[in-house]
This record gives sequence, structure tokens and C-alpha cells, in this order.
Amino acid sequence: MKIVTAQEMRDIDRITTERYGVPSLTLMENAGRAAAEMVVENYPEARSIAVVCGKGNNGGDGFVAARHLHKMDRGVEVLLLADPEGLRGDAAEMYRQLGFAATIVKSEETISSNLQRAFAEADVILDAVLGTGFKPPVSPLYAKAIAAMNASKLPIVAVDVPSGADSDGMQPQSGEAIARADAAVTFTAPKPVHVFGDLVRGKTVVAPIGSPDEAIVSNLGLNVITPADYAAVLAARPLNSNKGMYGHALIVAGSFGKSGAAAMAGMACLRAGAGLATVATPKSVLTSVASYAPELMTESLAETADGTICEAAIWAIQELAKKMTVLAIGPGLTQNAETIQVVRELVRASEKPMVIDADGLNALVDQTEVLKDAKAATIITPHPGEMSRLCGISTKEVQADRVGIAKNFAASRYTIVVLKGDKTVIAAPSGETWINCTGNPGMATGGTGDVLTGILTGLLAQHPQDPLLCAIAAVHLHGMAGDLGRDRVGEISLIATDLIHALSGAFERAKKSLQKPWVPLN
Repeated sequence: MKIVTAQEMRDIDRITTERYGVPSLTLMENAGRAAAEMVVENYPEARSIAVVCGKGNNGGDGFVAARHLHKMDRGVEVLLLADPEGLRGDAAEMYRQLGFAATIVKSEETISSNLQRAFAEADVILDAVLGTGFKPPVSPLYAKAIAAMNASKLPIVAVDVPSGADSDGMQPQSGEAIARADAAVTFTAPKPVHVFGDLVRGKTVVAPIGSPDEAIVSNLGLNVITPADYAAVLAARPLNSNKGMYGHALIVAGSFGKSGAAAMAGMACLRAGAGLATVATPKSVLTSVASYAPELMTESLAETADGTICEAAIWAIQELAKKMTVLAIGPGLTQNAETIQVVRELVRASEKPMVIDADGLNALVDQTEVLKDAKAATIITPHPGEMSRLCGISTKEVQADRVGIAKNFAASRYTIVVLKGDKTVIAAPSGETWINCTGNPGMATGGTGDVLTGILTGLLAQHPQDPLLCAIAAVHLHGMAGDLGRDRVGEISLIATDLIHALSGAFERAKKSLQKPWVPLN
């Protein structure tokens, strides 16, 4: 699903009409109906809706939504912040089709009292004041309307974008001149604000309104992950399945005091569907890893005096890897000097697709060129601090240009980069870049990265021929599992193993979303 700018969206609408023969009124009709359905789906108990409309096409969408809500037996009051004589084009036509009288509010002196009265009688507000065509500043009349909406305690559903927002903004937005939103429905494709703006508290969905895929063109080179992008990993298994069909993953992980990282990565790998998972870990921690779950297989490795993997283990790991489908390395390894040499040699010599995380990445600081010479696909999963060390820049610099940093590193090192954090970025060497919108702040706790490594490794064991597909799917499902875990235990109490337990639910939620016409972004 491409992310498009406001101008690109206008071009898409125009091309849809001119080249593909879909009338612009049809596009507006479909958009308004989707907005009405969004209100009913998210707030089924709401009986009265206040629809606040501007004079542009966003207001036209609002008129259509109001008409459909009225047909659904909801009480509807339309508050038009303009003189009806000033309406133009499709918006004017949809106002004529409204079918009931609107409340006209065109005076700054009366707007607050009118909106407060309407909101006192409403259950939900539908914000159709300003859309993607907005250019600052917000007019005084609209500013007062936005202030009144923000001051109300009602849930607000944004039509296309929250009023006053910069739809092309690539950074978080805030301010008194921007309407808050508890949910949003946008049309055809998401805009940058939906992904990076951090303005919508709840669900954002993308509704198709008639533009064919061929018309949706963007020069941003950015995509939002949706379950449709990884439908292949959600497909039902054949009846004659056996574990050998779904790969054998080798996870090189763990050290004295950090056996949990290895165990969680292994269990997440199995929960992601791998046929078999073997955790290779230092001899002194093998019992801890093996006792975590009976489904895990383990291999003992030679260790240093500190309980970390030593250089003597390299040959044993390489022999193990020959029998495996995929190799993961990093969780809980530590930065022991001998262990670092093990990582570097494995990356240099492995002929199997490889996932590199945590201390596996720290071992490559000042040695990232080794990724270019890897004999098979590599996927690295750094958090911003690890990325800063790999690039030799500050974490602040990484966070200031997450997309650019990830893209440049992926292209220059021939590796897939999964730059973790809020809106995780997945960048391929080809330049393809994906943004993830699942997940929540509760996942900022130890071990969630190890779980992601396990999920990614498990998917790669099943689909070794398509590492980018696996990276996209793993990140999205990982965040979705985090959201399900949060819903069960809350953000504050969320821990990494909650994600493993919730992963089966994430797969089911992703499968169900494939059957819906709307595409959820989060």
C-alpha cells in the first residue's frame, strides 16, 4: 500500500475520472459512505452524530456521510461552517442531495455556542472541516470550530485527515489548530500524516473508493505494511504437511545470565511456524534454555570463562548450519572478544539466509563491509542505538532520518534493514521501503527484540526464498501481537513473553483482515 502526497492523491482522483471513467461524484459518494460506516462500526451504540463540515470537498464527504447516517436511523445534525452559496462543484451537489436542513454557522460570534449545543446532544463528532487540500493558516472560523471539537469530551472520527493537519508531514504533529481524532478513515491510500503524524489515538483505516491500482502512483517510494502484503505466510497448510516442509532454524544465542533471550527467540520461532528450532548456546546455560519449553531442541557450544560462546565453537556451529534452513545469531551473546570473532566468522562464511540481531550487530561495528560479501541473504534488526553504532553517527541523527538512514545502509551493504522503534522501517537493498504501524509503547521492555528475531527466523525457515516478505510479515505480526498483549494486560504490564502467547491471535487477526474491504493501518 503506497503512501501518497496530497498532490499525488489529487492526481489519482483526476486520473481515475479522466482515464478510467469513474465520475468524481462517485468517488465522493463512496468516500462519504465509508465515513458513515466507520462511525457505525466503531461506535455502534451512538445514536446521534454531529457532522461538522467545511466548504471544500472534505465537507462534501461529510454531507454524504450525514445522508447515509440518516438512512441508518441515526440522529444527525450537519453544521456547515460556510454560506451554502459559497459551495462549489461536487460539494455543492452533495449538499443539495443532503435531504434535510443543515445548521449554518458562518459567524465567529455564534460558532462556539452553536457547536457546544450540538455537541451536548451528540454521541460522536464527524470531523469533515479540512482535508488534504488544506494550506495553513487555519481561518479564524475554522480555528474556533477545531477548538470546540477539541474541548468536547466526545469521540471524534476524522474524515480523511484530522482538520488542520499537514497531510504531507513526515514528523509528529501537534498544536491547538489541529483537531484531535479518536479514529480516522482515509481513502484510496494513506498520506504521510497517517503514518508519521501520531494524531489518531485509535484505529485508522484505508477505504477503497473506486481508483484502480494502476492509478495509484507515488514518488515517495514508501509503503505501509498490511496483511495483504504477506498473505503468502498466512495461507492454509496442505493436509499432507510434515515438519520437514517448514524448515529447521538454528538460533545461536545466549550466555551466562542471558539464557532467556535465547529461549524466547527459539519459542517465538516455533510459534511463527517453523518446523523445527534448534538453539545453540554455551554449555553452562543449555539446561536453562532446554527447560524453557520441551519443543525446543538445543546444542551445547564451547564457552569462555565468562560463559559466552568461544572461538572453538565456530566449527561446530558451521557443521550444524549445514543441516539447517536458516541461521539467526545475536540474542544474549554479550560482547566478549571471542564471541565477537565467532559472529564475524559466521557472517562471513554462512551459506544460509541469516538474521542478525543484538550483540550480533554490535560485533559488526567497524566491520559492516562483511555484509556485502555474505553468501546468502542477510537481515539485520537494529534498534536506533545499534544502528548509530553501525553507521558511526549519533542515535539522535538516526532518529532524525530513520527512513533515509535505513535505505542508505540497506543499499550500501546489500542487506535488508529492519530499523526497530515506533514506525519500524524495513528497507531492502533495491530501495523498496516499508513502514509498520502496529505496536505500542508497552513493547519498550526487555526481550521484545528477541521475540522479533524468533518470529522473523521462523518465517524465514518456511520461506527462505523471500527474505523481504518474511521481514515485512514478522514486523507487522510482532506489533500486532504486542497490541493484543496490551489489550489483555495493559501497556505498563506488558512483557516479552506476552507477545509469544499472543502471536497465534495475531495470525488470526491478520487472516480475518484479508476478508474486509477496508485496510487497517494499525
